[in-house]
Amino acid sequence: MIELYTSSTPNGWKASATLEELEIPYNVHAINLSNQTQKENWFLELNPNGRIPVIVDTDNDNFAVFETGAIMVYLAEQSGRLLPTDVKGRSLVMQWLMFQMGGIGPMMGQANVFYRYMPEKIQPAIERYQNESRRLLEVLDRRLADNEWLAGDFSIADIANWCWARTYKWSGVSADGLPHLKRWRDAIRNRPACQRGVEVPQPLVNMEKDKQAAAEFSKNAQTILQR
Repeated sequence: MIELYTSSTPNGWKASATLEELEIPYNVHAINLSNQTQKENWFLELNPNGRIPVIVDTDNDNFAVFETGAIMVYLAEQSGRLLPTDVKGRSLVMQWLMFQMGGIGPMMGQANVFYRYMPEKIQPAIERYQNESRRLLEVLDRRLADNEWLAGDFSIADIANWCWARTYKWSGVSADGLPHLKRWRDAIRNRPACQRGVEVPQPLVNMEKDKQAAAEFSKNAQTILQR
């Protein structure tokens, strides 16, 4: 059994969507980021970096895994799915997984910080991270022009990139003129397991329509940024 400690964020969804796709039984432990639960000693014993998500494999001596890419690889290897075993196939998936971890995630995350969360709006910083996020979405679009999925068959690379790319509006980034990216986003959104995964630990309200919810979310995020 997998114990999943998570919150409703793109990084959290990477773990839950992978668990859903692999049909691995798991228990959800919702972590309240605003209350700094992730900084409590018991949580730091699982992840010294104090970030979600974390999994604990109770069938493997309560082995804890943190960092989303590591979690996804661990689960895929345990299941024998969503990650090829041949050298080239595995490398291709790992390349696009690392692309998300080193590019899409950090850049869109910083776009969120400066565009949504920081009380002082620093326009050069906002433009820097939004422009770079757009460039990375264009990289995905070019890749998907000639490929149904990012790395051969559907894989953890697709899940990882989708969990962030689907939130482009929140980052203030345009996805106009990227038809291949849209086709791919829609295809993953229509996968029941991935859809279940992004509703863990609870579905988010549509903050594009609910401005009050968006304001409250941003206010809570400011508290997290200061710790």
